[in-house]
Amino acid sequence: MQQLKRSGMDWDNNTLPEAPSAPETLKQTGLTLGFLNDLILRVLYTRGGMLGLDLSRLLCLPFKIVEEALTFLKNEKCVEVLGGDLIGRISYRFNLTELGRRRAQEVLKQCAYVGPAPVPLEDYVEQVYRQAVTSIDVSPDSLRAAFAHLVVSEDLFNAVGPAIVSGKSVFIYGPPGNGKTAMAQSIGAFMNSCGGEIFVPHAFLAEHNIVTVFDRAVHETAEEDGGERLEDNEATIRRLLNTGTVDPRWVKIKRPVIVTGGELNLPMLDLKYSPEANYYQAPMHVKANGGVFLIDDFGRQLCSPKELLNRWIVPLENRIDYLSLASGQKFQVPFEQLTMFSTNLDPKDLVDDAFLRRMRHKLEINAPKRDIYERIFNSYSKRLGMNLCPQAIDYMYENYYDRGRCPRASDCRDLLETVQSICRFRRMPVQLTRDLIAEAASSFIREFK
Repeated sequence: MQQLKRSGMDWDNNTLPEAPSAPETLKQTGLTLGFLNDLILRVLYTRGGMLGLDLSRLLCLPFKIVEEALTFLKNEKCVEVLGGDLIGRISYRFNLTELGRRRAQEVLKQCAYVGPAPVPLEDYVEQVYRQAVTSIDVSPDSLRAAFAHLVVSEDLFNAVGPAIVSGKSVFIYGPPGNGKTAMAQSIGAFMNSCGGEIFVPHAFLAEHNIVTVFDRAVHETAEEDGGERLEDNEATIRRLLNTGTVDPRWVKIKRPVIVTGGELNLPMLDLKYSPEANYYQAPMHVKANGGVFLIDDFGRQLCSPKELLNRWIVPLENRIDYLSLASGQKFQVPFEQLTMFSTNLDPKDLVDDAFLRRMRHKLEINAPKRDIYERIFNSYSKRLGMNLCPQAIDYMYENYYDRGRCPRASDCRDLLETVQSICRFRRMPVQLTRDLIAEAASSFIREFK
């Protein structure tokens, strides 16, 4: 197994990630001619005859590289070529012959992947390090702008900044409803605004196996890509014929913020293998590389905290992870995201000293003091278009918080949205009064015995 390392490179912390350059030769793709031949056979078998333009676009490779494989397959009598217009072979239609169909059926039994050509694992590793979270320039002013919509104490704000700078793991604990998840999302928003977009491959090739990475369910494409960039054929042809462009096997995305909660189990932290298709999907923490990976509600997962922590010890310590193939082979991938553990439970009941030592930053988010509560309450009132009403806050403290109920930052949102619903139901202007907050509280706060 090859040892994973940063190739001796020391990236400038003030530069944005570089875009991978499109390959100009088959060798630069990191793929063999045999691999590309098999991929083309699978594509033509499942999609039917295709123009060279469409085949090149689907494989995300320059046509001159695809053409090399098509020429080989034609000479092997696996592909037949129909004429096109005057712009050349990129406009020709390529179909499988009967021999090609038989070959494609054999290839499909070995692997059913059809899609963009993968990048080599080495290229993926290098790109991950180029765009690691530690490369983001963090300053108090830039971070404060990203947290402007939150009411955060100065002590907590001053603790969050160094955690982002370090790129190390963060352990967030405290009672529920006080903004732990919102903080993780705000950190992700900060990374997007100040860290620039990053690039993830559609798939990479590890030990001759395909592992898909780009996932529309968790990755948000950059605005100029629009998810589905529309491009006329003339522009596409120029891009597929010219050199010096961005490698389309990579997708430009915003830095990911991936949140998992009680549904997390140990199999979700390893490769997801499809025995029918014979290729893999990367686990969530690999998809989170370059961004934030939040394990929310830690301690309430389907597996025990001890099992989960044992799985994380090596990645947290060495910033690499080991993934296992169905054959038993293992390979290494970077563990380069800001990993955050969030829990409402007592940390002493969940983790031991060995784990806490690996948690470089520990942030306690307690119930808000009254001045912070008032700022949150008034901020949300303005957001909902309500008038400020100090008497409403007084009512909550006199009847609930001063009588033993612990205030939560989320109470402000929940109570005020309940007031809004009451007003809308009664066809009255949305407003805030002591009586309305009392009615909302009587519905929202219940003591179940």
